[in-house]
Amino acid sequence: MSDHDYDVLVLGAGPGGYVAAIRASQLGLRAGIIEREAPGGVCLNWGCIPSKALIHQAGLVRSVADLEKIGARVDLKGLDYTAVHRKSREAAQKLSKGVQALLKKNRIDYIAGTGVITGPGEILLQETREGGSPSGEASGEAARTLTARYLLIATGSHPRELPGFEFDHKKVLSSRDILGQKELPQSLVILGAGAIGMEFAYVMNAFGVQVTVVEMMDQILPLEDEDAAEVVAKAFKRYGITVHTGTRAISLDTTGQGISLVVEKAGSQETLQADQLLVAVGRAPNTTGIGLETVGVALDRGFVTVGDYCQTSVPGIYAIGDVTASPLLAHVASKEGEIAVEHMAGESPEKRINPGEIPSAVYCEPQVASFGLTERAAREQGVPFEVASFPYRGAGKSVAVEKSEGLVKIIYDGETREILGGHVVGADATELIHEILLAKKAELLPQDLATMIHAHPTLSEAVMEAARKAEGWAIHG
Repeated sequence: MSDHDYDVLVLGAGPGGYVAAIRASQLGLRAGIIEREAPGGVCLNWGCIPSKALIHQAGLVRSVADLEKIGARVDLKGLDYTAVHRKSREAAQKLSKGVQALLKKNRIDYIAGTGVITGPGEILLQETREGGSPSGEASGEAARTLTARYLLIATGSHPRELPGFEFDHKKVLSSRDILGQKELPQSLVILGAGAIGMEFAYVMNAFGVQVTVVEMMDQILPLEDEDAAEVVAKAFKRYGITVHTGTRAISLDTTGQGISLVVEKAGSQETLQADQLLVAVGRAPNTTGIGLETVGVALDRGFVTVGDYCQTSVPGIYAIGDVTASPLLAHVASKEGEIAVEHMAGESPEKRINPGEIPSAVYCEPQVASFGLTERAAREQGVPFEVASFPYRGAGKSVAVEKSEGLVKIIYDGETREILGGHVVGADATELIHEILLAKKAELLPQDLATMIHAHPTLSEAVMEAARKAEGWAIHG
């Protein structure tokens, strides 16, 4: 009989924590998981899932223009954003209950409460009352200590605040705030043109909000390929979204009417006014207040330092997901959770994730998806690269379904032909990227994609044609 309550105790039930707990159970480890909010973490409850529900509804509204082209008449006067918001919450709640069911199915103890590490293998637990506040309100019961052979930190992250632009949750919003709003502002300024900012810009614009985006870097979606970002920029201009790139926010005033934001570009200042400001400049790790300093877990700029198998500096304590310096993506957290518990179980998991094999996805319209090197990064690294690009309009289906805006780009080593990066912008880009990524992971070359038969008509034919272009024999472009 073990001297511990659990083999592994997970702190946080987001996409990293709950996946890790399930994988641990599959490997024969007795697992428990502590969560102060709803099962599924920020991603499922206040991020990935509800935002994609809003994006879907926004797409339905945008499709009205297409219906009118074929003679339909649609009256949007009765559009109720409260109902749109409700559907997004229903999606989150349904999946959160699904996570809880999965944990039960896999015989994992789900414990609602807050946990603080008090020593190696020890967590001081304060449980929340059953059905109580999702904020972690204490039940009034005495705290108790749980023990485990291994601890896994999966506490995630929160929206990053900027000095001078702090959230007041009414006029200056975080991504969580805007997801919780049941009513729309008439105008909105978004600070940050990364994935979060661009997705909300798309949604708010679709529902009639006057949207302005401010980005400090010289292009929107700064981490994405330049050509892909340009396709999105042109689409947003067509939607009527105002975008300021190479522009820095200087100061902010809130008034009775809304917000007044002073921005600067090339030495010239301008004042932007709107009802609300959404600050979407990234996320910060949840590493304070959980006892890391008590046991001496090493941090670097607030992130937990980890080894090849997600081990921290303290034996028996692991960390995954947004609390580490890996990309802040749900699917990265899930994979790291699997790696960590497989290592605990004595398996031989692959070492830390290869950064060049991590897909990213942005769900505005057109969608953007990528992995590996961009052209800019390849140039900076001095890689002898070549580029093969094929436009969506060359794939018959894209024209048939009126989604011809976009392109597929494959970056490959000019000498070895190894695939170094893939970039897709356009309809279903977030699905198409995985064919190119699978080819890279399997160490296939562009010629393998080029010679594989693709069903016709499909958007994936654009991937085939891009690969054929790399081989010098594209048929349709």
